[in-house]
Amino acid sequence: MSDKLYTKTVHELHQLMKTKKVSSVELVTAIYERIEQVDDKVKAYLTLTKAAALIEAQKVDKRIADAKEIGPLEGIPVAIKDNMCTEGVKTTCASKILANYIPPYNATAVTELEDDGAIILGKLNMDEFAMGSSCENSAFFPTHNPWNLKTVPGGSSGGSAAAVAADEAPFALGSDTGGSIRQPASFCGVVGMKPTYGRVSRYGLVAFASSLDQIGPLAKDVTDTAIIMNVICGYDPYDSTSIDKKVPDHTKALTGKLDEIKTVGVVKELLGKGISPEVKKSIEEAIKVYEKLGAKIKMISMPSFEYALSCYYLVATAEASSNLARYDGVKFGLRSADSPDLLSMYYNTRREGFGPEVKRRIMLGTYALSSGYYDAYYLKAQKIRTLIKRDFEAAFKEVDVLISPTTPTVAFNIGEKSDDPLSMYLSDIATIPINLAGIPAISIPCGLAKGLPIGLQIMGNVLEEEKIIKAAYAFEQKTKWHKERPKL
Repeated sequence: MSDKLYTKTVHELHQLMKTKKVSSVELVTAIYERIEQVDDKVKAYLTLTKAAALIEAQKVDKRIADAKEIGPLEGIPVAIKDNMCTEGVKTTCASKILANYIPPYNATAVTELEDDGAIILGKLNMDEFAMGSSCENSAFFPTHNPWNLKTVPGGSSGGSAAAVAADEAPFALGSDTGGSIRQPASFCGVVGMKPTYGRVSRYGLVAFASSLDQIGPLAKDVTDTAIIMNVICGYDPYDSTSIDKKVPDHTKALTGKLDEIKTVGVVKELLGKGISPEVKKSIEEAIKVYEKLGAKIKMISMPSFEYALSCYYLVATAEASSNLARYDGVKFGLRSADSPDLLSMYYNTRREGFGPEVKRRIMLGTYALSSGYYDAYYLKAQKIRTLIKRDFEAAFKEVDVLISPTTPTVAFNIGEKSDDPLSMYLSDIATIPINLAGIPAISIPCGLAKGLPIGLQIMGNVLEEEKIIKAAYAFEQKTKWHKERPKL
């Protein structure tokens, strides 16, 4: 059985360990063997922590041998996007400027997983500082989509999605600023969830855009997603934006029925211009599934979405400009050696340490915040953000959840959009409004085109993750798409 352990879901693995059919050491060993087999093609990992993982697995096996009750994630391996601090383990953000940075503490989300007994396999590749939609902006190497190694896995959590899709980890953590969990989940045919802003602590997440960033899970199915959400959600006094509300048991939403979800809204603007025919067809088929489940379908217009992309790239770059100012060669990370004075050191450190996309976004953000342009650009973008929030608030008075494509197309080829940043930015056109409004959303597999996965995005109101999970699970149980796996 051990040679196929890596294909199983979190809840399947938990049952195998609970009934002593498999040990945690066997599981961890099987997954590292899988990583050795395929990661030279996929390139999902930046750092592996095999020795430490096997020690933790032995501790779990001893607990099981002593007839101790184990938690749902205890002994289950997990991989972490490399922008979350891991004590004693390199956290690079896939950037030269942090290439050798070892944090002295854990991100809260990582601590929550470790406290529940999850075992960290290593750190995953990403777009540098989470800036990108393809995982080609890593300073080290691009990650490849396991479905077709010539295509991108999406970004910025491309390593996280690719690792789960390639069976190199049962689940992973990613971060989502404008779609960076959901878009790669769609491209790689896995489940990816962006929780309500503030539902999962951002403490220890290296900041890109602080008012948009959110940690969330990538998993093989909706059941695993609900289990992981139970562990990572919750109030954290170390995060000033953390929501102090009781966390429900998300697994109770796994009924297979829509129950109180009576009306499913379809976002009209996200099924029009720019959406590929194959993606549109899959979403139309998904709508039929919800109709068969008993839901009323209602077309919803969100007029502010026309401005969402422009709004996002002003707000996000402005916050990035501020957040990345800390990388100056003084406190931590890279320091340029050949600098005669302080200003030269600042300049040379950033010139050598940051990649082209990071530099582009810093310049955009600095320009938007500069004297004479603040009111014209940044302030106007914040007003548009309020309009987007109001559109969602109005929509959720009419419907229980909203659906749309996660991405306008399937995964594109590596290098196809590298020289056209605007075309690349359009990959996130369906996901960006959710971050601007701070609401939760999930991407689940809903079809295949050209041998590549298509994602269905389900959106809910603030703190209504349970509704989203219920709608996602009901769809999943009526379809086979989550069982489709890439043939590496």
